[in-house]
Amino acid sequence: MVLLAAAICTKAGKALVSRQFVEMTRTRVEGLLAAFPKLMNTGKQHTFVETESVRYVYQPLEKLYMVLVTTKNSNILEDLETLRLFSRVIPEYCRVLEESEISEHCFDLIFAFDEIVALGYRENVNLAQIRTFTEMDSHEEKVFRAVRETQEREAKAEMRRKAKELQQIRRDAERGKKGPGFGGFGSSGMSSSNTSIITDTLIELEKPKPTPAPVRSSGPSKALKLVGKGKEVDDFVDKLKSEGENIILPSTGKSPSDASKSLPPPTHTESVHLRVEEKITLTCGRDGGLQNMEVIGMITLRVSEEKNGRIRLNVSNNDKRGVQLQTHPNVDKKLFTAESVIGLKNPDKSFPLKSDVGVLKWRLQTTDESLIPLTINCWPSESGTGCDVNIEYELQDESLELNDVVVSIPVPSGVGAPVIGDLDGEYRHDSRRNVLEWCLPVIDVKNKTGSLEFSINGQPNDFFPVSVSFVSKGSYCDIQVTKVSQVDGDSPVRFSTETSFVVDKYEIL
Repeated sequence: MVLLAAAICTKAGKALVSRQFVEMTRTRVEGLLAAFPKLMNTGKQHTFVETESVRYVYQPLEKLYMVLVTTKNSNILEDLETLRLFSRVIPEYCRVLEESEISEHCFDLIFAFDEIVALGYRENVNLAQIRTFTEMDSHEEKVFRAVRETQEREAKAEMRRKAKELQQIRRDAERGKKGPGFGGFGSSGMSSSNTSIITDTLIELEKPKPTPAPVRSSGPSKALKLVGKGKEVDDFVDKLKSEGENIILPSTGKSPSDASKSLPPPTHTESVHLRVEEKITLTCGRDGGLQNMEVIGMITLRVSEEKNGRIRLNVSNNDKRGVQLQTHPNVDKKLFTAESVIGLKNPDKSFPLKSDVGVLKWRLQTTDESLIPLTINCWPSESGTGCDVNIEYELQDESLELNDVVVSIPVPSGVGAPVIGDLDGEYRHDSRRNVLEWCLPVIDVKNKTGSLEFSINGQPNDFFPVSVSFVSKGSYCDIQVTKVSQVDGDSPVRFSTETSFVVDKYEIL
């Protein structure tokens, strides 16, 4: 067979995507496609029409047509088989068969068309091979990337270790000059945070200067010269920045953790700002049963004005699940145990200024299924055409409001897009990662249950593990600061609070 062109066009003959496999002018292609709708006879049920010079083999795709333009002496059976393969390729790249979606993925379609036909003749390929060829997946590339990522992690770990050593050296030097002070109450963050922090001991870092390029001396060479401690710190920080690390200076404070980046920053903060952060790690079995659930939380204090340095925090602990609380070593533990008040052991001292200080952290670990905030049930069942999958969610903790909820379900590759049935919310099918994402903007007491149904070729084990992500502006363990007051006089102090509850890992295996 000789295939002249393959095109996706509207019912009016407007070409959306056209790929020519022989030398043809644009005018001729547009003329052939414009004449195609006029030649169709709605009274007949065949899917081809002929003119004196060419044959059109076509298949309706909702409001569009998939059209092959061939010579009249080509084999009609091969033409129809090729047409079916073209029609199966289109849903792999386009979720909906509309003009905007076709135009957005036009180059992906053209690359796939080139894998089916070369110089006018059909290639012996199937849908799975086309996907492999267009993705250009390389095992050697994956190995190379894995090795490079491992090297980067090791280098960053070594740099963090070196930063701690320099930090300790600087602390010792400061103690020697000024005598014993408040030290040791540095910044702290969530245990799973990957942010590198250099605390307020690196005073010289407030205005880092670029290191001048060394000038080769014309005189006799000498041994290596030991530079000053401040210059060593500057050089090391520049090296960290070149490796992509985030270096936080004392004047800028601590950058938000990965969890808090999921929520918009507060529009207004007072001179005393509190950040309540919680992360959940949860693993469930597909047949029910909570394997492990852990919630880690922390209250971080930031004081930006010196007049509010000597303060105390009244904590309201309404948790009934049995969390384990732990205060910072410089906090008066007896005062907290007796009155739920966070204050320094030495009331004459102040909290550090313009620095994030973790004053209270808590941890909840359980296997009690009743404490799961959001349950996910996935029911894949085999059918004659593949698998019918039913997924439902239920909000068990009605006090929570979960935002930007995404339930990610793995789907088999090379079998096309899933056919969606009943749906609450929206969905996205990522054919590159072979994932179906069920997106729900809000889950709360008014929207506590929902379901998704879809069908696709595959086996029940293909749809696990299911992972969930969400963010919330409410606290799961219900631990909050209700009042901030001065140590002297107990006068109240205005403060702002930022609360976040996010997912570190949430899987149904």
